[in-house]
Amino acid sequence: MGQPAPADAAGIMKVLVTGASGFLGGALARRLVHEDHQVSILVRPTSNLRDLAPVIDRVERVFGDLSDPESLDRAAQGVDIVFHSAARVDERGTRARFWAENTAATARLLTAARAGGAQRFVFISSPSALMDRDGGDQIDIDESVPYPSRYLNYYCETKAAAERLVLQANTPEFTTCALRPRAIWGAGDRSGPLIRLLDRAAAGTLPDLSSGREVYASLCHVDNIAEAAVLAATSENVGGKPYFVADAEQTNVWRFLGEVATDLGYAAPSRTLDPRMVTLIVDLIENLRRIPYLAEHWTPPLSRYSVAVMTRSGTYDTSAATRDFGYRPVMDRDTGMTELKSWIRSAGVIAGSTR
Repeated sequence: MGQPAPADAAGIMKVLVTGASGFLGGALARRLVHEDHQVSILVRPTSNLRDLAPVIDRVERVFGDLSDPESLDRAAQGVDIVFHSAARVDERGTRARFWAENTAATARLLTAARAGGAQRFVFISSPSALMDRDGGDQIDIDESVPYPSRYLNYYCETKAAAERLVLQANTPEFTTCALRPRAIWGAGDRSGPLIRLLDRAAAGTLPDLSSGREVYASLCHVDNIAEAAVLAATSENVGGKPYFVADAEQTNVWRFLGEVATDLGYAAPSRTLDPRMVTLIVDLIENLRRIPYLAEHWTPPLSRYSVAVMTRSGTYDTSAATRDFGYRPVMDRDTGMTELKSWIRSAGVIAGSTR
């Protein structure tokens, strides 16, 4: 049990959101503003805040960086709840950079949050933290699954390390939890995993890696993870625990991509590759990425991580989130996809979307 969520007599909380220039952080900040909470965001002076334009006059901007303890102290001062969604997710980067931006940054923010008087810390983690380098499908798994002994890539490793720091920081006075959504999607997304896959499908550069297998995934609409974050921030039952958060529907990945691509007016992925050839290509790419310059500047067409995500099933049991903070999806897949396809057509985020 944790202590009750902090709020004034009107139920208004003072919150800090990191990653607010991104897709999830922006959606979460907008929701909290619309619920009349006092919202601060930590952003760089160069951050693009166009998606916060409707609420920007009601948001306090603290300029700084997760690498700068002084700006973290300013941002966290007097805050009741911290929502930490900022992370390095790009395939580019050395191990040192991933540790700095994902793990060390989270440690600094935890320190600043406690010093500033925060009573709650909600960390946006990922099921990738449980992906074993040499593992396989994970079907309907729950939070009892342990961390792997060998991580799939630096992102998986550093998200797992950051998650452990967050959960270990839990005390009766400082309630922490971690939420694990996979492949956050929805209208307004400009660069998330689904958008990147559809962009490659539109360009004709996305091969079908399924090898004839059906690959299933528990995706997570942005409204659903935002709902979970708000509920977890006010629950007394979440202290020191991780939670899977997902849509109600499980998705047949390659069938789903084909249907969405066709609806948007371009061909579904159909070019296949011999799995043995894929393994050889990925091994070569991973060896090349040991060169620091390439690690920092090159986004490879395939990687061990991207192949695993597209060829291993990953579905999650969300009953713990339902039990402990009442999570239930607020957005269904059909409605969310209708909105996403309309967004793609109107915003032009994918070339060639004609229907």
